[in-house]
Amino acid sequence: MALTAQRFTALDVFRGMTVCFMIIVNTPGNGATTFSPLLHAKWHGFTPTDLVFPSFLFAVGNALSFVMNRYRSMPKSQVWGKILKRVFIIFLLGFLMYWFPFVHWEEGRLVGNEFASTRVFGVLQRIALVFGIAALLIYYFDWRRALIISVAGLLLYWVLLLLFGEPGAQLTLHSNAVLKLDNWLIGPKHLYMGEGVPFDPEGLLSTLPAIANVTAGYAAGYFLQKQGKNFEALAKLLLTGCTLLFIAYLWNLAFPINKKLWTSSFVVLTVAIDCIILAMLVYVIDLRRKTNWTYFFEVFGRNPLFIYLLSEVLAILLYFFRTGDQSYYSAIYNAVFAPLGGYLGSFLFAITFMLICWLVGYLLDKRKIYIRV
Repeated sequence: MALTAQRFTALDVFRGMTVCFMIIVNTPGNGATTFSPLLHAKWHGFTPTDLVFPSFLFAVGNALSFVMNRYRSMPKSQVWGKILKRVFIIFLLGFLMYWFPFVHWEEGRLVGNEFASTRVFGVLQRIALVFGIAALLIYYFDWRRALIISVAGLLLYWVLLLLFGEPGAQLTLHSNAVLKLDNWLIGPKHLYMGEGVPFDPEGLLSTLPAIANVTAGYAAGYFLQKQGKNFEALAKLLLTGCTLLFIAYLWNLAFPINKKLWTSSFVVLTVAIDCIILAMLVYVIDLRRKTNWTYFFEVFGRNPLFIYLLSEVLAILLYFFRTGDQSYYSAIYNAVFAPLGGYLGSFLFAITFMLICWLVGYLLDKRKIYIRV
């Protein structure tokens, strides 16, 4: 059966929601007074914030389901060129974002940021890698085989984490296969230091299970296009989500849900929740026709990578420029939002920051400017 060419508003809204909430959780006014649901789990466990990034990868798979037929009509060399070009550009943007603004303050003077201490892997880099791998898998195989290969990757990742690391401590922050491979490949100075020790939650090895988030998103998008907007399709999508929830929590008993290691049980859990959310969105938007609220999220969904990159660069610049002995980021929070209360002020700062990014997206949308990579 040929896929319908009609776009699903629900898929665009889903993508926009992930960008919206990604900005909110990434830019609290004060991390020490952030509501707990807006924080990542410290290690094992799961919070709503942990759902944001895998949902973006799921949305990448959704979007891929609309272009794959066009890829299949092109010469193979052209397809490889398009995919690899996108992988390279997104990866490079992510790397440059962590290097930016290329200087930092040190004892009142500007000093260059050394390449030797620049983070190599990260959010955009993971998006680039998993998009490229998933796109090629789906292009050369059908989506079912690509999904089977992705599931095999989840099982392989489980084995690798069990085999490597100190005996009995394979899943600790200080001893795991992800950290060992990154240390061997690029060294600790190129890793994320947010935990106080060199460890990258977007490390190279943990990219392997993340591929399944994209292929699952592709399968969901393909399924909805093929089956159409009807209650039977939604029932199947909901049933899939509920089944995967059961599998995830069962797997959690042996292989804990952990976003920072991107464990296989974490992948299954996030795909399950994404299937359920997507089914709910299709029901409300495409079946019930309740669309008076959707435009806000569609703005984010129409320029997702650009708006995300804008949010990160803007936050970096607010931290970089200083007034007195504090950054503009802290000065704005302390002057405007802190008096409203620690937790409330931090949350309202994040909401305001997100709305500023939305306004840029709104102006782009009104001018029909859509920045694609």
